[in-house]
Amino acid sequence: QVQLVESGGGLVQAGGSLRLSCAASGRTASDYALGWFRQAPGKEREFVAAINWNGQRSNLADSVKGRFTISRDNAKNTVYLQMNSLKPEDTAVYYCAATPCMVGCGYDYWGQGTQVTASS
Repeated sequence: QVQLVESGGGLVQAGGSLRLSCAASGRTASDYALGWFRQAPGKEREFVAAINWNGQRSNLADSVKGRFTISRDNAKNTVYLQMNSLKPEDTAVYYCAATPCMVGCGYDYWGQGTQVTASS
């Protein structure tokens, strides 16, 4: 079992920045790749970013490349999503999730989510 707790969401003006954190706990948490997803009202959940277990490989959705960065600190069992140049269309609930592998595996564990609102 892996438990995930997100924090760092909030309200920010368009163009501003936020950093989301996701604390992972559980016996094998550091073995998992970690990802961020988001879901806006009335829309399906979409992939945002993912990072492998040692932080050496990452993927970002095209919509956030150049603005968002994903990183992890295994000493703290925490993954971060640095979000810069936020746009109103980034407004969503952001979820942290854990997967055994970055390609071909589903996400087995999910956090409760944190709200991000970028106002125009």
